[in-house]
Amino acid sequence: MIRIVPAIDLIDGKCVRLTQGDYTQKKVYNEDPLEVARMFEDHGMKYLHLVDLDGARQKHVVNHKVLERIATNTGLSIDFGGGIKTDKDLKLVFQSGAIQATIGSVAVTNPVLFESWVHVYGTEKIILGADAKNGKIAVSGWQDVTDRDIFDFFAEYQKKQVKYVLCTDISRDGMLQGTALQLYQQLVDQFPNLKIIASGGVTKADEIEQLNEKGLFAVIIGKAIYEGTITLKELEKYQS
Repeated sequence: MIRIVPAIDLIDGKCVRLTQGDYTQKKVYNEDPLEVARMFEDHGMKYLHLVDLDGARQKHVVNHKVLERIATNTGLSIDFGGGIKTDKDLKLVFQSGAIQATIGSVAVTNPVLFESWVHVYGTEKIILGADAKNGKIAVSGWQDVTDRDIFDFFAEYQKKQVKYVLCTDISRDGMLQGTALQLYQQLVDQFPNLKIIASGGVTKADEIEQLNEKGLFAVIIGKAIYEGTITLKELEKYQS
């Protein structure tokens, strides 16, 4: 059964969503992320994807206090991403209560450092964040698109013992126009041993079912929950 992971994106300590990673297209959904996290937990959710958008932009972890507050006051298993650039950042994230860390930009810009983190913390703790636009990897909160092909990127890191990969199709993120089913099918077919986490554009509950059938390990759902196109009640059946 596919793992359901609701998302909370943070700017100024508030629960927000962006459209296609555009900071000028920001919508605040709740002033208190803990309230949102507790709502998820009340509906049987066990996991949370917490994104530090301030951190992604400022290139260091910013919202670690929010992480600590949610980790202390809920039983959710939290993966945290955004702004993790140094050993100090990563240590802070785990000390603040994250179970896993999602790391994207460093894997592109400083692969030696990223590999050292996989070695030090283990493959269960580190999620490779692979954000793609038209099949190319993007970094720095999606502000810079590289010429790195996503399939080559996956292949390279699979050889380096990476186990979890969170793949976001930026062109679909926050658009509520459906997820990139074809891309995820290709990735699952080509990399059956990786635990691939789908993210971006999931709009209706039947898409979750399609991703489940395609063999995705997990799916991150954000804007669809906040805008009500998928209800928390619909997600309850996926909680085992």
